[in-house]
Amino acid sequence: MCSKLCCCFPGRSCKAEDSSEHFSDRRYPILSRITMTETDGFRLNIFPQRFKLWRTPRAPPGVNNTSTTDGHPSPTEEERPPTVILTFEQNLEAKRLCEAGQQLLEREERLFGEIKESEALKHHEEEVSKLAAERRALEGLVLQTLILSLGLEEVGSEALTSAVKAVQQEEDQDQQWTRRDWTAPAWRPCGWKMLHDSTLRSLVEERMDNPSTPPADQTGQSSIQVDIRTMGGQLKEDLLHVVNVVKSCYPPESGICDFYAGLYHRTFSARLRKITDFGLGDKDCTCLLLWVNKHYPQILQKPELVGEIDVEALGKLLPEELLKPLEDQYLSKQQEDLTTYIHRVLEKAKQKWNEGEEPTREDGCFVSPVSYDIIQFINGMVTSAEKVVGDLQKAQEITCQLKDLMQRFKIFQNDVIKQNKLNSRPAVKANLGCIEQFRDVLNKKRHLFIEDVRKNCLHVLTDMKQSAHAYLLKPVHEVLKPEYRKLGTSDWLNNNLFEKLLAGIEKELQDLQGSMESCHQELVVQLHKEVTAEYVKRLLKGVKLRTREQQLKAYVTVRDNAENLYHLFLKMGSEEVWLKDILTKIAEVLKLQDVPAIQMQVASLGSKYPDLSEKHVSALLKLKTNLSKANRNTIKDILSDTRGQRSEAAERSFFSDVQVK
Repeated sequence: MCSKLCCCFPGRSCKAEDSSEHFSDRRYPILSRITMTETDGFRLNIFPQRFKLWRTPRAPPGVNNTSTTDGHPSPTEEERPPTVILTFEQNLEAKRLCEAGQQLLEREERLFGEIKESEALKHHEEEVSKLAAERRALEGLVLQTLILSLGLEEVGSEALTSAVKAVQQEEDQDQQWTRRDWTAPAWRPCGWKMLHDSTLRSLVEERMDNPSTPPADQTGQSSIQVDIRTMGGQLKEDLLHVVNVVKSCYPPESGICDFYAGLYHRTFSARLRKITDFGLGDKDCTCLLLWVNKHYPQILQKPELVGEIDVEALGKLLPEELLKPLEDQYLSKQQEDLTTYIHRVLEKAKQKWNEGEEPTREDGCFVSPVSYDIIQFINGMVTSAEKVVGDLQKAQEITCQLKDLMQRFKIFQNDVIKQNKLNSRPAVKANLGCIEQFRDVLNKKRHLFIEDVRKNCLHVLTDMKQSAHAYLLKPVHEVLKPEYRKLGTSDWLNNNLFEKLLAGIEKELQDLQGSMESCHQELVVQLHKEVTAEYVKRLLKGVKLRTREQQLKAYVTVRDNAENLYHLFLKMGSEEVWLKDILTKIAEVLKLQDVPAIQMQVASLGSKYPDLSEKHVSALLKLKTNLSKANRNTIKDILSDTRGQRSEAAERSFFSDVQVK
């Protein structure tokens, strides 16, 4: 066991190396030149107990010679093993470098502390030379130990601990000599701390240049990719070893984990800089960016390393001026790949349509793979790009051409509508599902897109949905036109003609099926709105109501029509009760005779529907021929008062679709 020294790092003590491992002369030839002489050393219990070198004093008469402790005999003086002093050479061989260093420091103090004149030292040249030689031997073994510190199975943690303390002892002695005013030894200052740092720096560079374990699977990888992965793997392995093993051999205040992390960071960065000097291919460029922005930061965030390394102090592996061209190259390639992929998807869909093929059906609905394929590709591409370039905003640049690509989709749909082939309607119904899926991803995954691009794409999709609805509903209105013409006529007022219109609508709604359920519901809502608009347009052009009885009858008819129309569309999937309310309020205007009461109904319509114009109100009031022109003007004036009092639902538009002269 080693005596505990005060000469080592604060709060730490030298420990003896109990292992039988030794530095061999073959591996460390510097040891073979050291003369095994008896020098000052430390006492160590090494003799067997059977060698009794001291006699136990005879006990006084009447005193028991055997002492006891807690009822058990305690070792007598004769039974205690003697101690011996290890020489400097023996300490070296036992890897007790701290103790060996302390021996040299004590001799240095005796030589240079007691003999302060340079002339007097000439008489001790042989001792000085021997001390210098032994210092070189110690230095060699300290450096050997440091060089092997990342493979402690070869050197042992106690040997490294002792070497670290020896370095600190020398650093303290250098500082001690700076405060003295007499002749210092030629080796002072020795700068072992700087030597320690430079040795570890060379060690790290050597391990990064010649990694111990190359990646097992190198299939399809370039030499550059293998080099980057191998260096990254060595860095990870060594930093974990530093934190788990090497750290315990250093005092806490040494900051050894940060020191090693800085060495590996700078070395890895320097090697990557050299790689960037070459013109990198796309795959090599991607690999390098992945290590800079993903893999390396992930290593530093491993649970074992968190709290041990100041990651912020390290910074980025490569500066922005080197990363920018690589990121531009990568993002440009991704944009090109996205354009190519979307073009291929659309061309495939167009080819199937040109060949007369209908879209496939799922659960009775026409579906197209266009949106799913494109969305999956965009999502995967932007998500991957964020990891590669380490920044979501940069990754979003991949989608900068998406508006133009969406315009191609719109052009394709316009061609389908224009040519109106047998498979055009199924194709448009399938496209409605694509439009909805695109809208969902643009609204729910906004992070994938640049905001301007996202908004522009939504505008294109809105246009596509409107044109698809118009194409699908146009034949419906053609069929219903004969029934539309009867609205607002005397026959409509006096006979129950509305039932035929309802029957026609119900039949046509059946034929509209074939798109996804949510898309079909939107289509039904649109038809509900258009039928209601057509109803109001025909009503405003209808028969004049000259008597109160006619006006009351018109009120009942419109009210009942509104109720029946609402329930029909409700059954078909439209829950737009506000369309019924419009007709109900119009019916109320037809019934009321009191000007203020009429004003209230008009004001209510105007506050909810900002596109209600004076022309619409005038056309409605003219149906009531018993209203004077002055009363009509008074009622119309209420619209201007309601412009600034719109309700939250006032964003709805309806009357802009009702054309009046």
